[in-house]
Amino acid sequence: MKQITSEQLVSLLKRQLNEQKFDFEFDKKHDKLRLNHKKIGKGMDLSLPGILAKYSEKQEVALNEVVYTIEQTFIAMEQEMEQGFQTATQIFPVIRATSYPQASKEGHAFITTEHTAETRVFYALDLGKTYRFIDESMLEALQLTVEQIREMARFSVKQLPTVYKKDEVAGNVFYFVNANDGYDASRILNEGFLKDMRAQIEGDMTVSVPHQDVLILGDIRNETGYDVLAQMTMHFFTVGTVPITSLSFIYEEGELEPIFILAKNRVKKEQEEQ
Repeated sequence: MKQITSEQLVSLLKRQLNEQKFDFEFDKKHDKLRLNHKKIGKGMDLSLPGILAKYSEKQEVALNEVVYTIEQTFIAMEQEMEQGFQTATQIFPVIRATSYPQASKEGHAFITTEHTAETRVFYALDLGKTYRFIDESMLEALQLTVEQIREMARFSVKQLPTVYKKDEVAGNVFYFVNANDGYDASRILNEGFLKDMRAQIEGDMTVSVPHQDVLILGDIRNETGYDVLAQMTMHFFTVGTVPITSLSFIYEEGELEPIFILAKNRVKKEQEEQ
């Protein structure tokens, strides 16, 4: 693994980035680099230790990824300053596990919304081939309030295509949404889609987001279906690049309820009826 110093990393970034666009302020004491975009009048802080760790593993690939993210982030900010947000398609909701960090490496709190006991909603500025989570430090540059961001994201997720593949196992039917656009799990927030699927599902409707790039809807018609679902979600959870939760939810009357709670309620109900 190739090791470099923070000073060497700053020099590499200066070579890669257009120095005519940026002012570079290297804070040696806190080991961070401040990039100020001359045209926009805004900037961003880069925590160098994290980038150095990635560089030691992937060298030029890691450097290119950082440069790409920086450039795309400022391109989006430039467009916002010049054109404003013409559509809501630039901001999307992103589902993550509740254990996912709620602040950036620079300490800025991400904009989030509570979802379930297992999941939380983050909000991302779409950069084309990647996205950046929106934190509190970006609100001024984006000229948006937290509620506006949430509204735009709610609109955006409804516009995503909901094409799915269908599979039947032991008399149970499963639907897989896997567009690989970074927002597959986010489709759990498309209430219209969930309601449409509920109308065509015959048994219990389950919803699963084991990792970022898949949404699984289940039409569970017998007890075997729950066993199949548990094995399936655990498999997806372990192989996903961004795992979320291996726990599935029952979808009833527009609400998501963890399956283990439903099972407890059913046992209690059966005991009361005896």
